[in-house]
Amino acid sequence: MSSTTHTSAPHPKKTRGKERTEVMGDFAQTANEEFRNKLMDIQIELQQEKGKVSKLRERLQEQRQARELEQHKHTVVLTDLRAKLHEEKLRELAAAREALARQHELELARTIKIRDGEVHRLQGLVHALRDGAADKLKSALLGEAREEARRSFDGERLRLQQEVLKQETARKQVEEALSNTLQADKAKAADLRTAYQQHQDEINRIKRDCERDIRRVMDELKGKDRVVSALERELGVQAGYAQKLQLQKEALDEQLGHVREAERHHGSPKREVVPALGDTSDYLNNQEVEDLRDARRFQLKIAELHSVTRKLEDRNTLLADERNELLKRVRESESQMKPLLDKYKRMSKKNNDHLQTLQRMEEKLKNLSRENAEMKENVHSRSQQPQPQQLKRPTSLTDLSQAHEEQEVEFLKLQFAEQQGIIDELTQERDRLMLCKKNRRKPLKLPPKRHVVETYFGFDEESVDSETSSLTSYNTDLTDFTPATPEEDLEDGVSREESELRFRQLTREYQALQRAYALLQEQTGGSHDAEREARNREQLLADLIGCQAKIADLEKALAERGQDSKWVEEKQYLIRTNQELHDKMCVLQQAEWKLQAAVQDTRDQNELLEFRVLELEEREHRLPAMGFHMTTFPENSNSALQIFCHQEGIKDVVIPDLMKKLDILGDNGNLRNEEQIVVIQAGTVLSMCEKWLKQIDGTKAALTQKMIDLENETDQFCKQKGFMEEELDYRKQALDQAYMTKPCCVVGILHLLPQ
Repeated sequence: MSSTTHTSAPHPKKTRGKERTEVMGDFAQTANEEFRNKLMDIQIELQQEKGKVSKLRERLQEQRQARELEQHKHTVVLTDLRAKLHEEKLRELAAAREALARQHELELARTIKIRDGEVHRLQGLVHALRDGAADKLKSALLGEAREEARRSFDGERLRLQQEVLKQETARKQVEEALSNTLQADKAKAADLRTAYQQHQDEINRIKRDCERDIRRVMDELKGKDRVVSALERELGVQAGYAQKLQLQKEALDEQLGHVREAERHHGSPKREVVPALGDTSDYLNNQEVEDLRDARRFQLKIAELHSVTRKLEDRNTLLADERNELLKRVRESESQMKPLLDKYKRMSKKNNDHLQTLQRMEEKLKNLSRENAEMKENVHSRSQQPQPQQLKRPTSLTDLSQAHEEQEVEFLKLQFAEQQGIIDELTQERDRLMLCKKNRRKPLKLPPKRHVVETYFGFDEESVDSETSSLTSYNTDLTDFTPATPEEDLEDGVSREESELRFRQLTREYQALQRAYALLQEQTGGSHDAEREARNREQLLADLIGCQAKIADLEKALAERGQDSKWVEEKQYLIRTNQELHDKMCVLQQAEWKLQAAVQDTRDQNELLEFRVLELEEREHRLPAMGFHMTTFPENSNSALQIFCHQEGIKDVVIPDLMKKLDILGDNGNLRNEEQIVVIQAGTVLSMCEKWLKQIDGTKAALTQKMIDLENETDQFCKQKGFMEEELDYRKQALDQAYMTKPCCVVGILHLLPQ
């Protein structure tokens, strides 16, 4: 029992150890599988990043190839343009040279004629006084004078050639600027004249319409006043006549009453007493007949008066009705006159507003024209900045430097932006005017409370008590469908025409600026490519920053999962080295740009120096081969003419003694006046010749010194040319080295990016 228990006791321990090792193995296997899966995910992500980096590399290569192709194209175009410009300048220079040569020949012939005349005159004077020695002196003086004249004319010719060249170039520039400004001023003046003429025609038409309506209404009112006054006068006359007839009727009624009373009292005792005095029967019969006749006559007259009074009463009623109708029409015309007066006031006020707006628009147009002229002057001055070099050295191939081109492009961009802003403002103003017009038209569609009717006498406001309310309501219902009143249409038309004129003018200026900008881009070249290259560089930098951010996210994920920190440190070190290489690349690019600018400057200077050397060589060839020998005079001798005579071989003549003899002969009283005058003139001529010879010697010394200075200057220019050529070679080598190091840096960066 004990043995069995002893042997069987260690078995469960072994089984537990095996189970533990199996569990640990399973756990290690699962952990290894998890790590393997994570490693696979990380490798997949790394492969994706490598694919992105390869795509970026391909994209960068494509961009570089496209940039190189465009750069090559632009260099070819630029060389062609430079060659064409050089040929054009050579042609212009040849034409100017020929014109100046012709002009100089004409001036030289004219001056030679003048000097020949002077020489002939002096020759005649000297010939009258001198013999063979005088002839030799005269010929010597004449030869010296001709030599001096030729030298002075050569100097003058060179100076005049340069001045004429400068004046011609300046005149061409001024004529071009003047033609441009005149065309712009003519176009603007034509636009302003058309706009002003349209406004004036519209204002005159409105004034004529208003004056015609007012005149018509006033004529109608005057006619109605005349009719009313005539009717009132006629009514007063008829009333006076009716009153007169009424008085006559009353008088006749009284007489008729007296007659009736007499007839009634015919048989009274007082009348019966009268016939007793004579033949009463005849008297009574006659009296009765007369009474009956008077009674009939009075009755007929009373009937006539009754008929007349009835007619007058009927006429009075008719006149009263007519007067009432006329008063009613006068009130209607007054009511019709009110809207016309209001309309006239509104139109006059609107006319004043239009005049004010026209003045404001004229001021704005003046300001815009002044600003445009200032801009053109600025552009012209900026384009004329390199012209002095062109005047001095017209055959240089590069007239404008790169900095000046960039400044001009920036200025055109700013001007383009300003014009675009003005166009946007005008479009906004036009939209605002259209909205205001729509808002004004909307309330007109609603049924108005009081209609305005266009009658025969003008506009009338409809009233509730009017007899013609149905007709006026029908007319106003028809007029309700009109879109707007004439005043609003006029205002909208004027503002629309004005805005359209300004819009067309600004669009023309905008198109001209676009053409100028495109032409400048074609001439300069490289500005658009630089912008596109900058955009591509910014895009690549953005992609690089995105990749760096993704790398940072991966590093954070690895740090969270507990991976090795050394790999992260290596990554950071590679990123730092990548940034350093990128900074170095930027520095190298800046150095490359500086070297390109320096090379361009040296090329320009080299071309200018070559042109200067050519000018000096041409001037040296054009100048005649003259041996300038300085003849130094001794200080104690004051007679240059004596030395000249000794040089010519005339040693018998002593100029001071000759002058003394001439003075003695001039003072001699034995000679005649004519001989004394001739001797004095000969002495003065000799003194003038001596002074002239001194001046000639001075100018000769100055010209020889100037020639020596020019030779020294040519030597200096040749030395400077050699130095500039050496410096140009050095700059070219530095530029080639920079171009060689640039791809190496780019390749290094591209190799470091996937790591």
